[in-house]
Amino acid sequence: MQFRRETMLMETGESSTRQNVESVKASWPVRVWRFYYDGFRNMTSLGRQLWVLILLKLFIFFVILKLFFFPDLLKRDYDNDAERAQAVRTHLSNPDKR
Repeated sequence: MQFRRETMLMETGESSTRQNVESVKASWPVRVWRFYYDGFRNMTSLGRQLWVLILLKLFIFFVILKLFFFPDLLKRDYDNDAERAQAVRTHLSNPDKR
């Protein structure tokens, strides 16, 4: 790998391709991280505002709505895990009979 790296650097010029060669030899999680990091770093202000809007909407969907509009019905209606499991089995096998 060292010979290939030196050959690539000599062919194209060391300063311009050092970062590209470094990313080729890095593992795939590191390359994915660098891809997203560079993308977000070079993002326009409109892109940043849209990402803030997306994250805000996700927060509202998964945190606020869950807390106020989707109560834990099994915990409210049944005392222990055995009763909850039995209720789930009953409703899955006989959905019309409640």
